[in-house]
Amino acid sequence: MRSTASILHLDLDAFFAAVEQRDKPSLRGKPVIVGGTGGRGVVATASYEARRFGVGSAMSTREARARCPHAAFLSGRFHAYRETSARVMQVLRELSPLVEPLSLDEAFVDLAAAGLPDLEVATVTEVGAQLRARVHEVTGGLTATVGIASSKFLAKVASELDKPDGMTVVPPGTELDLLRPMKVTVIPGVGPATAERLRRAGIHTIAELEQVSEDELVRLLGQAHGHGLWQLARAQDPRSVLAERETKSVSVEGTYDSDLTDRRLMEGLLTRQAKEVGTRMRKNGFSGRTVSIKVRLHDFTTLSRSSTLSSPTDDGATIGRVARSLLGDLDTTGGVRLLGVGVSGLADWVQEDLFGETADEEEVEVTLPEPPRRSWPPGADVVHDEMGPGWVWGSGSGVVTVRFETADTPPGPVRSYKSDDPALHRAEPPTEE
Repeated sequence: MRSTASILHLDLDAFFAAVEQRDKPSLRGKPVIVGGTGGRGVVATASYEARRFGVGSAMSTREARARCPHAAFLSGRFHAYRETSARVMQVLRELSPLVEPLSLDEAFVDLAAAGLPDLEVATVTEVGAQLRARVHEVTGGLTATVGIASSKFLAKVASELDKPDGMTVVPPGTELDLLRPMKVTVIPGVGPATAERLRRAGIHTIAELEQVSEDELVRLLGQAHGHGLWQLARAQDPRSVLAERETKSVSVEGTYDSDLTDRRLMEGLLTRQAKEVGTRMRKNGFSGRTVSIKVRLHDFTTLSRSSTLSSPTDDGATIGRVARSLLGDLDTTGGVRLLGVGVSGLADWVQEDLFGETADEEEVEVTLPEPPRRSWPPGADVVHDEMGPGWVWGSGSGVVTVRFETADTPPGPVRSYKSDDPALHRAEPPTEE
């Protein structure tokens, strides 16, 4: 641990749902659930109003509808989330050059590099309060919860204690007092399986975990996991905030306008992505042993599969063969909205002819299906020639219902149109470079 509370963890509250409530005034203060809206969908984020009914991330949409049938169920608008996240990350980098984003909605900040007059508790507390106010300003009203402590682990734990829209500062020297009453599940990596093993050994809290020897934990959980838990139970976490992470993988992925169902088309896309991965690796002098694919299904369920080769490669054809074989293990009959190929386990040398001499593979011609001219997922941004901007309230049976409002207007009127009405248009997100 550091001798000062100089690591800050910021977590945007119910981020996806909060962005939707910001941009849709009629949903403010009401339950909002973002994720797959179909029968096999999965909840990505639930607003705090929905959480009161027991809805949480990774819950099936079917169960979420049963618990909170009056909620607004919306598909994701990832362009809006990325744009809002970029504003927040810029604010953090204005505070300190050492910012380590973990995802769109959370990051670590090293306050020791922020040029503050000192790192006393009063000073970092004031910095945390100013940061939360600044985030609220640049995001148009979103809230964030902040934890400040002497290590990454403690800062992350602290940011969970006063949600939403709160802050907890852990004074140096009080870390164990905070941790000891907590359940072991607050420790990263202690999931249901590990928690059950510890429970069987009579270990429920961090105070009880602290009494167990390192050798005993290693016997119970294995070398790496046991040693890690032994350290964290004593608030020992020497990890630094890393602004630039070492490259650990090279990957390419794509999201498609309409769900893919043709297996040959998917294989062709993986082949093309694998070729691009190989090109990037050779350009940067990398090779790698572990080939993985990422597949997001029509209901937002994300699957991944990987295979580790005996030697590193940077050959796109080799990567493509492995990727296609991994795809063969997955059921994609319901449709695929995202495909990706990656290589990890990077090295700086290549084993030639990993699969023996093979003739160059014939390039598979890939022609993506034309995107539908009318697509009305719930929550999507639209524009009507006369009514102006709004969002899809619902659709079906050839009718789309729109609520006309924006982040800067009061709750607006609701109108219904034929789904092929030429005056109604999807408001396409900004084109990414």
